[in-house]
Amino acid sequence: MNQADRWLLPDGIEELLPPQAAQLESLRRTTLDTFSHWGYELVIPPQLEYLESLLTGAGHDLELQTFKVTDQLTGRMMGVAADITPQVARIDAHSWPKQGVSRLCYCGPVLHTRAKSLLSSRTPMQLGAELYGESGPAADVEILSLLIESLQAAGMQNIHLDFGHVGIYKALVAAAQLSADVEAGLFETLNTKSVTEYRELVSRHVTDAKLKDAFTSLMDLNGDLSVLDQAQALADVADIAAPLANLKTICATIQARYPSVDVFIDIAELRGFDYHTGVVFAAYVQGHGQAVAQGGRYDETGAVFGRARPATGFSADLRQLSRLATQGAAASDSIFAPADADSNLWQQVQALRAQGKRVICALSSEDTAAAHGCTSVLVAQGGQWVVEPV
Repeated sequence: MNQADRWLLPDGIEELLPPQAAQLESLRRTTLDTFSHWGYELVIPPQLEYLESLLTGAGHDLELQTFKVTDQLTGRMMGVAADITPQVARIDAHSWPKQGVSRLCYCGPVLHTRAKSLLSSRTPMQLGAELYGESGPAADVEILSLLIESLQAAGMQNIHLDFGHVGIYKALVAAAQLSADVEAGLFETLNTKSVTEYRELVSRHVTDAKLKDAFTSLMDLNGDLSVLDQAQALADVADIAAPLANLKTICATIQARYPSVDVFIDIAELRGFDYHTGVVFAAYVQGHGQAVAQGGRYDETGAVFGRARPATGFSADLRQLSRLATQGAAASDSIFAPADADSNLWQQVQALRAQGKRVICALSSEDTAAAHGCTSVLVAQGGQWVVEPV
């Protein structure tokens, strides 16, 4: 790299300048305050951990997304966190093993080896909330309600929620007794909506006629809550009563609480299939094609750390939310203090700062209020320093 190019950043790596940084920090404080009001306690996991701990129980995609380094002290492999959720599961299981329900939240940078999409960053600021210790739908409803209200606190309207449930697909796979390779192929084509390839795999590997119809129908089971009634027909070939009832309770409660939020059911939506164990969901806002947040239930993740617990939660990229949010950083009125050695001026500056005011002190006589965008200035009047508008 020649000297002229030293300012360049790697692809997908970005810096935030003062206006964007102020917007991001304002939204971070707003969101974490919202979490706190609901009883969620903040945790700050390390950015670097031993690889076997960081990736334990995680899917293959997370391993590919993780930067790996060698610990110079021990020679062991370490990883830079690409997802905070497994770290919080470790905290609940080992570092902070509370009895009963535990509500934890976090907000911190993660690093990805490659961007998830053309519009994604390799350095997201991951924000999330996790609820441990409750297996019933009330926990999922709380997490979803918190997600909606957090988005609304950021000024987002026209929120759209997509729901699925991995339990329905898993029940069909169990009934068909498919091999691991066939199941992986089916999942891949279903998740990418490769209809022709999916139906071909079903036709080739599912021998029972009713099961074959059930697998094929998954692609068509999407729409409003009435889809769940249509999905009831799958109960003839697989044990799906429990996941269907669970999904219906969650969606109906959310729709009743937040009638302005659009609820969409997609039985074939299996994001995080290897990771999640129950309901899965994603949040969208009008005018943006990508999900702004996603989550679901991931019971037993803490088992690898010695404490299996029911768990549900969601995460989002605060950088992405900041670009979409209408709640901007509050405009900060700045007061300009001229370059003057008067001790009374310094005392007044300190008094104003103690009141929460933003005061910028000139460093030379050439420094001006306009150069710093100040809206007021301290002027000497009758032996006192008073604030006057510019």
